Amino acid sequence: MTQQNRKSDFVTPPRSEALRILAERGFIKDCTDLAVLDQRLVDGKVTAYAGFDATADSLHVGHLLPLMALRWLEKCGHEPIVLLGGGTSEVGDPSLRKDSRPLLEQHQIAANISGMSQSIEQLFDFDDNAVRLLNNAEWLKEFQFLDFLREFGPHFTVNRMLTFETVKNRLEAHLPLTVLEFCYMMLQAVDFIELSKRYDCSLQIGGSDQWGNIVNGVELGRRTDRSLIGLTVPLLTTASGAKMGKTAAGAVWLNPERLSPFGLWQFFRNVADADVTKLLKLFTERPMPEIARIDTLEGADLNDAKIMLASDVTRLIHGDDQSKAAERQGAALFSDGTIASEPTHVVPIELLAQGFGLLELMTQIEFSSSNSEARRLIQGGGVRLNGQVIEDEKRRILEGDLSAGDQLVLAIGRRRKALVAFR
Repeated sequence: MTQQNRKSDFVTPPRSEALRILAERGFIKDCTDLAVLDQRLVDGKVTAYAGFDATADSLHVGHLLPLMALRWLEKCGHEPIVLLGGGTSEVGDPSLRKDSRPLLEQHQIAANISGMSQSIEQLFDFDDNAVRLLNNAEWLKEFQFLDFLREFGPHFTVNRMLTFETVKNRLEAHLPLTVLEFCYMMLQAVDFIELSKRYDCSLQIGGSDQWGNIVNGVELGRRTDRSLIGLTVPLLTTASGAKMGKTAAGAVWLNPERLSPFGLWQFFRNVADADVTKLLKLFTERPMPEIARIDTLEGADLNDAKIMLASDVTRLIHGDDQSKAAERQGAALFSDGTIASEPTHVVPIELLAQGFGLLELMTQIEFSSSNSEARRLIQGGGVRLNGQVIEDEKRRILEGDLSAGDQLVLAIGRRRKALVAFR
């Protein structure tokens, strides 16, 4: 695809409701042909898919961008497909990586797909048959190697594949790129063709790091007489341009086993003022006029908007009950510092009896990803226990640290707080 096929050259206001919503809420980075996509969305139902490899047992907040785009398409009468990479996960996507992904065993892939499906099933209603959840192992494992090469090999040239950013960057850095990884882009392109054959799918949505892979599928469609369109959503960044979606403990996961509902709520409650309206557009379904009014708020009113954002996202991922519980927990920790009756984290009391270190506690409640990271936070003067700055890396939790019988408040910086109960 050439540069003139990208979003920046499409200046006509969209005629379709779906594309208008995606554009005004900030979901469009690049598209292989926005004008054609707009017309198809006007003419009738469009089937669109977003794919996710099973590299972990949970989706993270960055995955919400293409998933929310699919939700809006569904609301406008179109048909989404969420594709899980049970087949492609056995190969590994080399996009934006300097080294090869570790190869996963099939039992790991199956467990990861099960974990990812939890969040997807929360986001979509599969009972109305308008949304499909599929696994590309269904067709990729049907192919015989020689048959695959004969059917699709003639449509790919090494010359063209060498121009893709993923391949070019690896080679220019004199880093190895295995044949296995080199073939990944072929497999993702074949996914698009198979979905087109089986479900009349004509649109793929993915992150901007997937642009090369998506274009490859569109080009394969053209060579096999299928008119396909690719659209990318922007990477999730802050107003300052920094990559967003990480906490001290790592990625902002969607599964509660990875990150508690309150942890997700607290992440969005703590976002910078400049990012509130952007995230309301992307991760909530609040009307645009309401979001425009929020954009004018300051001070305490803007904090209320952050609470609304955090509660909306938590409700979307974990349901109404968990959202309300997280908001109650947050109300206690973000108000006058009083201890709430409901803790944000519960730690086994046996650990306290054995002499529990502060470093271990910070890791246990996901305020740090390791003891060494917890140590750096303490050295930086950003850790407070019950309001007191902690300077001793070897500090241990004592019975005297507990109030209300079994609770303490741990904070990192001004915004990250936890009410920990030992029970």
